[in-house]
Amino acid sequence: MMRNQNHAQAGQNIFMSSVVGLANTVAVIVTFFGAPELWRRTVGYVREVTYQMNGPAWVDIASIAWFGICIFLVFFISRASVGTALIFGGLAIVTRFM
Repeated sequence: MMRNQNHAQAGQNIFMSSVVGLANTVAVIVTFFGAPELWRRTVGYVREVTYQMNGPAWVDIASIAWFGICIFLVFFISRASVGTALIFGGLAIVTRFM
């Protein structure tokens, strides 16, 4: 009984590590294409607000910081979405065969 349980747990660990790896890979691809587009569409607003609130000296720094924030936003949102979709998709396939 213990041996079968360990075997099942090892299979789950392989599945979960594969899901994490695939989610990270897809998230990097989405970030590569999505973060610059998000930044391009929103940087004007960020620059304007920074200029009004902090002055012209902070505009360039805020633009660079906003690019980093866009990268992290796109990466973590896409990784969470893809990871969740893969887990639920895998569970749906497993329950279909049971």
